[in-house]
Amino acid sequence: MSILPDELWRRILELGITSRCFTYKDLCCISISCRRLLRISDEDWLWSRLLFFDFPSDHRDPPSSSFPSSSLNNSKSLYRSRYERDRERKFAAHKRAVLRKESQIAEHSRKLRGLETRLAEETDNMRATISELSNLRKVREASVALKVWQPEVIRGRQKQIVEQCVVPVESRIRALEMELKLCKQQILGFEKALKDEKQRLNIAKEELLAVKYHPLRDYTSLSNGDHESNKKKKNKELKRSQ
Repeated sequence: MSILPDELWRRILELGITSRCFTYKDLCCISISCRRLLRISDEDWLWSRLLFFDFPSDHRDPPSSSFPSSSLNNSKSLYRSRYERDRERKFAAHKRAVLRKESQIAEHSRKLRGLETRLAEETDNMRATISELSNLRKVREASVALKVWQPEVIRGRQKQIVEQCVVPVESRIRALEMELKLCKQQILGFEKALKDEKQRLNIAKEELLAVKYHPLRDYTSLSNGDHESNKKKKNKELKRSQ
């Protein structure tokens, strides 16, 4: 290490930063290896180049890399402050992303409860329709049986069943059969919607876990188009799974 001149070490560090192989962590680790590398890695021009590559929005042109420049004022401190601001921005974006996912989960849960309630109501309606339809069919069978000879006890019971019915049997049966078909269609629709909503809820929960696991990811870089494309991908996955 002592054989290599300072200019060569500067060139090595410069190539590492330019090729994006070196990060600020690597530069800090190198600086604690020996006093010589501490002095070289602490030079402003290295941190200025690192500042340019890590935060290009603040700089238009890369700084000169031939020799250390005295015109660069404390680039390491500037990098530290810029990094801290960027970290705070990422934490704020992460918090917003978590809140957004939690609100999506709450909305999916609300929709699930609504679908479950409507499904239960439609199921009860179908059961009531089946029960009424069964009773009317018994009335129709009893009215047909009255036209043939039967023992008086059985005939009296069937006559009582027919007299208790105050609605037109045939028309009511047809209406109930149509209502039963409609109930079954509604139940199938609610079950499908419930399944899709559960899948969306599970996806949102998985995304929430991923967001919480990566607190420093740059969530603000996602544009509205990215959100729309993600939604389209999820919808396609839901359609394929059906």
